Amino acid sequence: MNNKLFTFLDPLLGYIDNGRFFREPFRWLYVIFAVLNLLFPIAILVKVIDMGFFKFAEGKAIFAFILIFIILCGGAWGSYLLWMNRKNKLKEVIQEDNEFIAIPVVSHLTQTVGEWLGLYIGVVGTLCSLIIALLAANELQYVMPVSTGIFFLMPIYGFLIVVFARLLAELYRALAVIANNTKKLAGPETKNEAKLEDREEI
Repeated sequence: MNNKLFTFLDPLLGYIDNGRFFREPFRWLYVIFAVLNLLFPIAILVKVIDMGFFKFAEGKAIFAFILIFIILCGGAWGSYLLWMNRKNKLKEVIQEDNEFIAIPVVSHLTQTVGEWLGLYIGVVGTLCSLIIALLAANELQYVMPVSTGIFFLMPIYGFLIVVFARLLAELYRALAVIANNTKKLAGPETKNEAKLEDREEI
């Protein structure tokens, strides 16, 4: 009875120690982000309709918005695939024999957020701002506040975001790998030293 009293938390602690406590909630977080990306174009469309844009806008502006909406749908689908792909690979990041678990998970999330943000700024942002600048700068500027003057810089911004996010993620990941490998290497040596000490005593 005393043993159950003192060990009833062991399953929960084991769940935390083996990494599932970090991995499973993050996998669901990735799914939530993926679904929110799918809903984003719909939210933009609802907002535009609610503002009465289609009632007073000219044909050129409506055509520009349709093109932008198609781009947003493509970006939403690409972002959904990105988050779901990274969700499936999240399990590979955490190994049950690793001592340091939270660092790889946060590193993976940092990399994924950087890839997602870089995709939106570098591809979706560039195309949307280009369409607004060419077709309907005055009509759509207040509906979708995208900077039209620096659209040629957005691919560079997107690329840099992906690179620096990956760099930061790899720094954290390298730290965790070094720490885990150091502990694994130290384990056998410690056991061998203990055996040698026992032999010397004999």
